[in-house]
Amino acid sequence: MTGTQTPADAAFQRLAARYVDEAPALAPVWATWLGDHRHDDRLDEVTPEARQAKANFCRECLAELGRIDRGALSRASQVDAGMLEHRLRAEVWHLEELREWAWNPMAYTGLAGSAVYTLMAREFAPRPERLRNVAARLEQFGRLMGQVRATLEPPLVPRVHAETAVKQNRGVLSVLDHLVAPHLDELGPADRARLEAAMQTARSAVEDQQRWLEAELLPKAAGDFRLGAERYDRKLAFALNSPLTRAQVREQATAELARVREEMYEVALGVYRKEYPYTAAPTAASAEYKQAIVRAALELACRQTPDPARIVEEARASLAELTAFVRDSGLVHLPPDPVEIIVMPEFRRGTTLAYCDSPGPLDVGQRTFYALSPIPADWTDEQVRSFLREYNLRSLANLTAHEAMPGHFLQLTHSNRYPSPLRAMLSSGVFVEGWAIYGEHVLVERGAYGDDPLMRLIVLKWLLRAIANAILDQAVHVDGMTETDAMRLTMEQTFQEEREAAGKWVRAQLTSAQLSTYFVGYLEHVRLRREAEAAWGEAFDLRRYHDTVLSFGSPPPRYVRALMLDRPIDDARA
Repeated sequence: MTGTQTPADAAFQRLAARYVDEAPALAPVWATWLGDHRHDDRLDEVTPEARQAKANFCRECLAELGRIDRGALSRASQVDAGMLEHRLRAEVWHLEELREWAWNPMAYTGLAGSAVYTLMAREFAPRPERLRNVAARLEQFGRLMGQVRATLEPPLVPRVHAETAVKQNRGVLSVLDHLVAPHLDELGPADRARLEAAMQTARSAVEDQQRWLEAELLPKAAGDFRLGAERYDRKLAFALNSPLTRAQVREQATAELARVREEMYEVALGVYRKEYPYTAAPTAASAEYKQAIVRAALELACRQTPDPARIVEEARASLAELTAFVRDSGLVHLPPDPVEIIVMPEFRRGTTLAYCDSPGPLDVGQRTFYALSPIPADWTDEQVRSFLREYNLRSLANLTAHEAMPGHFLQLTHSNRYPSPLRAMLSSGVFVEGWAIYGEHVLVERGAYGDDPLMRLIVLKWLLRAIANAILDQAVHVDGMTETDAMRLTMEQTFQEEREAAGKWVRAQLTSAQLSTYFVGYLEHVRLRREAEAAWGEAFDLRRYHDTVLSFGSPPPRYVRALMLDRPIDDARA
């Protein structure tokens, strides 16, 4: 900040610095991911006292924020202040109202796995130093697991969450086997002996936890995975940070579902006419006819499946091609950060097929991981076939566009370079997920795949998936949607294969609100670009637009709109 900053700006910068400095200490594993390595030898505490300390910290920050004249802040600080208030209120609500710490065992399987994985996956420090911190954390596994058992309340735990935790719990052992054990020789005798002993301690603690999960938690798990209207609406509001209500999301999703299906029919009809040029289509086609035509065209794409043993290699090839296209077309600035496609760690499997694991905002320039889950070994041949049809070669290319280029990997490398570490720590899932879907469509628009109607059809199908996500999310948690109705929505209305639909039903039970961020974020990015085109007129340039949008970090899209188009920054408390 310069010497001309206002007293309000100075006060807010002190608060921002306090949050950036003190919040990571309350969650050491998260701190490691952020890139704050002061706490790499510590594991989180899972106790009432630790939760109370977090709530007290949030309330102290809220009180301090309330004493600052928000109208006297710079525009950038107004955005950061709004985002910080939103995050603090969300933290308190999650701790005291949602109380997921009492009923979601998956939070702890992820914590244990990440405690080691975040230390070993990226080279932010010499490996021996990281291995010593691994040893320190592994020595605390017994304490952590004991606290988890004392915290979880089995009658509140939904069975689907317990079943998934049973599958995930031992995943941390594979991290020890593959990321830690191969490097034992890099330590001196004393450090090596300590780490080997700590690994044995952790293995025993994990096995004790496995027995408890199977013998105690799973048989007694009787909670309802559905949040209900009140809790869902509150969680959705925190997830979206948008004026949109549940009813408005549903209304827009229903309208977009019909529009996109109609667009898919027009594309599919062109494909069908090329295949069967002498077949006349009815002038007023029925819904059943349109459904059949779309399915017939999608079938052509679904038949072109990857070799299941070469999915990672196919994704690498797609990444290279899309990176070259984005670079050569001048679509957006490309930072030099590395990205690596990996097999998803076991402790993170069971919720989604793929994810982008970017370095934290304080570890700028570190490697990003685009992770793909392997096909489960216990699937039948028919289930494998269903999966490969869903993730056919064109879908795999679109997945790479979403997770990596120009999606999450590219966007988050920009976001992590935003000057305010506070804003980088408070990123909006709506902005992040919306950009990734928007990026899928920009590639088609700019000719990345040539004149390929089947690729356009696949990208539209993926948009239908995002729309279905938003509908499914609230229908499951508020309206009591059954598995049969969920499968009908995903397989019939949005053309997903059985394995994808079945997986989405499980994900909708395990998570809430996050599934809505894809569709809402996509709409926000589409509207944002339209507004920029109208405001800039003939001066509109797509490269300039993309670089400008990404220059603000990852705030909620409404803040990007205000900053980019010089509009008033609304008060997040409104």
